[in-house]
Amino acid sequence: MDYPVAQRQDIVEEIHGHRVADPYRWLEDPHSAQTKEWLAAQDALFHAEVDGLPGRERLRARITELLGAGNVSSPIWRGERRFFMRRAADQEMSVLYTIDPDGSERALIDPIALDASGKTTLDSWQPDKEGRLLAFQLSVGGDEESRLSIMDVATGETVEGPIDRCRYSAVAWLPGGEAFYYVRRLPKDEVPEGEDQYHRRVYLHRLGTDPDADDVLIFGAGREKTEYYGVGVSRDGRWLTVSASRGTAPRNDLWYADLSSGDLETPELVPVQVGLDAQTGVRFARDGRAYVFTDLAAPRGRLAVADPTDLAPERWRDLLPEDPEAVLSDFAILDELDTPVLLAGWTRHAISEITVHDLATGERIGAVPLPGLGSIGGIVERPEGGHEAWFGYTDNVTPGSIQHYDARTGETSLWAAPPGSVEVPPVEARQIAYTSKDGTTVRMLVLGSLEGGPKPTILYGYGGFNISLTPAYSAGILAWVEAGGVYAIANLRGGSEEGEEWHRAGMLEHKQNVFDDFHAAAERLIADGWTTADQLAISGGSNGGLLVGAALTQRPELYRAVVCSAPLLDMVRYERFGLGQTWNVEYGSAEVPEELGWLLSYSPYHHVKPDVSYPAVLFTVFESDTRVDPLHARKMCAALQHARGGPILLRNEAEVGHGARAVSRSVDLSVDTMSFMAAQTGLVLE
Repeated sequence: MDYPVAQRQDIVEEIHGHRVADPYRWLEDPHSAQTKEWLAAQDALFHAEVDGLPGRERLRARITELLGAGNVSSPIWRGERRFFMRRAADQEMSVLYTIDPDGSERALIDPIALDASGKTTLDSWQPDKEGRLLAFQLSVGGDEESRLSIMDVATGETVEGPIDRCRYSAVAWLPGGEAFYYVRRLPKDEVPEGEDQYHRRVYLHRLGTDPDADDVLIFGAGREKTEYYGVGVSRDGRWLTVSASRGTAPRNDLWYADLSSGDLETPELVPVQVGLDAQTGVRFARDGRAYVFTDLAAPRGRLAVADPTDLAPERWRDLLPEDPEAVLSDFAILDELDTPVLLAGWTRHAISEITVHDLATGERIGAVPLPGLGSIGGIVERPEGGHEAWFGYTDNVTPGSIQHYDARTGETSLWAAPPGSVEVPPVEARQIAYTSKDGTTVRMLVLGSLEGGPKPTILYGYGGFNISLTPAYSAGILAWVEAGGVYAIANLRGGSEEGEEWHRAGMLEHKQNVFDDFHAAAERLIADGWTTADQLAISGGSNGGLLVGAALTQRPELYRAVVCSAPLLDMVRYERFGLGQTWNVEYGSAEVPEELGWLLSYSPYHHVKPDVSYPAVLFTVFESDTRVDPLHARKMCAALQHARGGPILLRNEAEVGHGARAVSRSVDLSVDTMSFMAAQTGLVLE
């Protein structure tokens, strides 16, 4: 193909004894005239190659139709009022609703009503303990720079805010709704240049006061700049918890304070764990016990109980010990029963289950019936106690619904169906265990049929940050399989499908395990007759974009096409951009000689070679992405185009970021990526 001209600079740096070339560093600057000209030419090339691909309109119609189910979330109860999200078939974004004590339903926040362009997103929300006030966070244009405001739920009026610099902020209301603890970054002019995405602090805010002048600093001064903080207040208002984790590290420090014995502005924080290699959270229940959810000495998780006045780890007593095969994911307490019970959510090889236990002893006494082999959302109970629980459920052919469990009868029933109805195609699904390069057993879910011989196939993976890939409804996947393709989802190391040890087997110096697991999945699909190398496409985004970037450079002969979305690809310089410094606990740092060696061993950008027949690649990036900078894809695209692989295309989308987006934009993205993969692998969409 006649690719846009990209100047190759003679930049070679000596870093810890390694000679590191970076010929496309100029593409790191999105504002230069040279970069803008190159991007415009890439955009023209992309549209010339993709807009006319066959079957696009049929694919668009079918994905839109399958998305017509809409979605609904579990209810969040505050007294007799409940809050939930719902999106109808004709809506671009989910809307936050409340149902008042009289049973009437009202929309509280509709992002499209606020901004018809679809650029404003509702990032998070938290009602106060009485359900009278609502803290909510909005951002614009995909930048995820949340601004926090307070709404009077009864009137729907915004009564305070917005407070800026609240990205990823927890909000912990105190009883009465007059104050809350929250997390906010320091102002840009108070931190070193380029560090305004970091330096978080925990504050106490009293309603009606100026957040810039009057908020009280509670925690965070002098600590590591990349730390994230969590904050919570028990329902009775007595106990405050504060957690701190360095970036995305799989461990946290945890403190708590008894607010009944001190001033809210100066809580006496007592350590629960500091410096331990574990993730731990504490919940204070109505029965007077503290429930400790932890993976300390239990990589698959365990639930312990303790006296709230003494939460030292040596005082914890196991209520639910670690399961050797299942990962503990959630729990709920139902205490308005003759025998109070505990519900425990688990994933067993990525499939969800819920068990029932005696609350006092932890003894298993039953299980919650589920609609099928799928995934549950968070288990929710009324905060003041009760006998009911709600949870989301979905699987590969079932749009998400809300299920209701009544502990008095032991029955599960449908609480809320998705608002739209769709005709879902019949899909065969099977979980396949296969062997990776080092002999480790890995699993993948394969959707489609073996009948009729090898088929165009998409292999998807992520493999990082303790994120688990579990069964879920996907309009794009169903449309692909319905058209005659196969879709496979690999549960690679680096995720949480088998607990924290599984995660750590795919991070830092072990990152190559993730790529080996992915290659082995592709080889198994080919060996079993699902597909061939000429019919196999791979897809991944964010950390999954790094995955497929490494896959295409390590085993280019194994894949026909690649969709690489919002990827990390230059692992030598990734810490300098976006939120990169918060991820060096997952990948390692180029500042450390040994860790630079790990990064260089697989960094996709540095492994592009001339005269290699690379598969077809479509990069998709989002200009307002403040997590993973689009520069990674720009540089990698130029490098692959120079190597004359192809086709190598770049899809650059403005005014959208790494997270939530309008439905129509999601459809556009799916149509572009799937029509590209269909054309390369031979799937007929007409």
